[in-house]
Amino acid sequence: MRGHDVRVLQRDLTIAGFATQISGIFGPVTKRHVIAFKRQQGLIANGAVTTRAAKVLLARVASIEADPPSTTTQINSDGTATAPAAAPAVVQEVVAAANRIIAKPYVYGGGHGSFSDFGYDCSGSVSYALHGGGLLSSPEDSVALESYGSAGAGHWITVYANAGHAFMVVAGRAFDTADYGGPNIPGGSGPRWRSNPTGNLADGGGYVVRHPTGL
Repeated sequence: MRGHDVRVLQRDLTIAGFATQISGIFGPVTKRHVIAFKRQQGLIANGAVTTRAAKVLLARVASIEADPPSTTTQINSDGTATAPAAAPAVVQEVVAAANRIIAKPYVYGGGHGSFSDFGYDCSGSVSYALHGGGLLSSPEDSVALESYGSAGAGHWITVYANAGHAFMVVAGRAFDTADYGGPNIPGGSGPRWRSNPTGNLADGGGYVVRHPTGL
């Protein structure tokens, strides 16, 4: 019920679209996600990770890892975004969460006392979107995000963070805060989707690159 095998299971569930904290402890959330995955695959929907269920899960993970995103997140005319249809459910949920705050203003420290706020700063925006996908339990500032998840760029989601700024890229589009407007980008300085996924890297800010484990 705990240990390395459970961590591997939790990672694979996350890749398969059921975001699960990699704690190494088979708790209620892990069991619920095992049941959901088995139901999705037409298996007996209980919390037992049988040999058959493990093989089906491994096959699903291998299929996802072998098939990188063929499309990018679409920025809509109203400034919201639509995740690729092939994206895992957790990625869809991150995009949906980000969409809920794109009209909010930039507020230093916004989104840190609570995920629900009247405005958001850069790391507060990233934290809100990650939380919407079940990938973060409490808000983190940009320094904390430097050690978020796993090192390097992700398959679907990549977080860029340094001591002064943070943003993330979801399937080729940036979710960022900056004082700009333009086609498909509502004017203002709060959280916005941005077509150029790495525009902020031009400032040479020494970003640490991280990603949600398994994504």
